[in-house]
Amino acid sequence: MDYHSDRFQDFSLMIYEDDELVAVLPANKIDDEVFSHLGLTYGGIIINGDSEITNMEKIIDAVANFLKQKDIKALYIKNLPQFYYNDGIDILEIPLTNKNAEVYRTDKVLAIDYSKPFAIHKTKLKNYRKNHAKGFVIQETDDFSLFWNMVLVPRLKEKHKATPVHNLEEITLLRSRFPNHVRQFNIYLNDDILAGITIFDKGPIVKSQYGATTNKGEKERALEYLFLHLIYKYKGSEKNFFSMGTVTENNELGYNKGLLKQKEELGCEVYSQDFYKLEL
Repeated sequence: MDYHSDRFQDFSLMIYEDDELVAVLPANKIDDEVFSHLGLTYGGIIINGDSEITNMEKIIDAVANFLKQKDIKALYIKNLPQFYYNDGIDILEIPLTNKNAEVYRTDKVLAIDYSKPFAIHKTKLKNYRKNHAKGFVIQETDDFSLFWNMVLVPRLKEKHKATPVHNLEEITLLRSRFPNHVRQFNIYLNDDILAGITIFDKGPIVKSQYGATTNKGEKERALEYLFLHLIYKYKGSEKNFFSMGTVTENNELGYNKGLLKQKEELGCEVYSQDFYKLEL
């Protein structure tokens, strides 16, 4: 997390039982409130190995008591999406509910479960097969600059008046530190880059962190083709899930309806990620 440490007042905690480290809470502080680290996509209390709900209750009590001593008024916990739990059990939900923590936000997270038959929309599959003949070239690269400068940054600016969470220097730094976990795939036609996808490989789960296309790539359905290529690629590499992240948006629904449909048609299911506020 240190690459963006200048943006946050760190307040990460380590929780011990006797002399054994049993949990950590990546966190930052704003005024008199503490948050599951706002510089991380996923957070919450990270436990050492297997744990039980009763142990988690003790951990939360210890964290709450410590924060009260520091005059902290509230703790915001960003939970993991459902499919990140190996046994499917959310051991945070019951202890937090018992302490009257409020679920103040629930995000939709889209992911493909590789243990189930593919549910890719027939139109997507038809276009994928038809586009084989176009002569697309897909390459993995350790140079993020072409995708960032020619595709991702211009596209986000044009479509959403936004910028990527990571700038080019930051994603390049992360790649240098985690070369097997941060990967870039670009798709070309006649040597022109049309689209790209940045992958974060999290062991049993692979996540598309960024995906963007040029105007020409949109007409050629290049990003859709690249997504399906990678979905099939990672199915053969013993992954459990292919995550496409959230569809959260600041509107009346709270999410992007068109983006949700696109990801569902690529075979994703909707999972929940809850955000809790614990008053202290």
